[in-house]
Amino acid sequence: MKAIVYEKYGPPDVLRLREVDQPVPTDQQALLRVCATSVNAADLHMLRGDPFLVRLEFGLNKPKKSTLGLDVAGVVDAIGSGVTQFKPGDEVFGHVSSSGYGGCAEYACAGAKHLALKPRNIAFGQAAAVPVAGFTALQALRDHGHIRAGQKVLINGASGGVGTFAVQLARHFGADVTATCSSRNVEMVRSLGAQQVIDYTREDVTKRGQRYELILACNGYHSLPAYRRCLSENGIYVCAGGTMPQIFQALLLGRLASKVWAHPMGAMLAKPDHEDLLLLRDLLESGTLVPVISACFPFSRAVEAFRYLDEGHAQGKAVIVMDPRAEKWTSQ
Repeated sequence: MKAIVYEKYGPPDVLRLREVDQPVPTDQQALLRVCATSVNAADLHMLRGDPFLVRLEFGLNKPKKSTLGLDVAGVVDAIGSGVTQFKPGDEVFGHVSSSGYGGCAEYACAGAKHLALKPRNIAFGQAAAVPVAGFTALQALRDHGHIRAGQKVLINGASGGVGTFAVQLARHFGADVTATCSSRNVEMVRSLGAQQVIDYTREDVTKRGQRYELILACNGYHSLPAYRRCLSENGIYVCAGGTMPQIFQALLLGRLASKVWAHPMGAMLAKPDHEDLLLLRDLLESGTLVPVISACFPFSRAVEAFRYLDEGHAQGKAVIVMDPRAEKWTSQ
């Protein structure tokens, strides 16, 4: 089968389209014919081996796993002996974290508990845009931010993959949403349900004097003291992405800041959860959640998808589809 592989850490230019062995599912896995995958920030960290902590787990001098890609949508080709909830021919979506990446290929293995039937009302490319970014937004708001109806919520960096889902989910939970993004994305973010959208190129949200009960930082950078000024009494700050200084500041200083300022402040890492995947599927089927996709690349140009995300200006998600002709939405 064909796969996008890399044999050394570096920029997207180190990626190559190669012939590799087709994976074999274990007892609890399904083998998918991948129809689409999407690119996440985690892929870029894996690709570059940066921050260095990535190399401690995935290979010190070169990657242990040669194929990137966590999100997948496709058709079940074969199942392990212990899989009972799916059968060959089922259209599914999910992630391949149990296999250690590998979605950017013609075939991939995924744990059955990490898959769900694809909503019938969306295409494979749309479904592939959801899992990682959707998990991150959902768990950041619900599990770490303890979001409640009527809360004033600030989503910083609302136009990216996680941010676009976070705006929609926050509105679903009944929050009053303020979102930040660049000038070109203001109308798009407003269309997702944000009651107030702030153009960060014109105004610093941390200097407006407004206070929020929950701040979710998905992108961009503000210091912890700056965010603290925006928190109401008992307010919570959750970092779910952004620049490396922002992430490390939340990781290393968040616990100390939480004690000193009496505000929970810290970073989060999404955990694959089958019930959450089913919830996201239900929200997709009802039309409550709509993936925002700014770029769609055929598999032959998959490397360009990584370059596109690496530029840092993607609106929503960038997806890679194996056969764009089969994805009606790509021509719209």
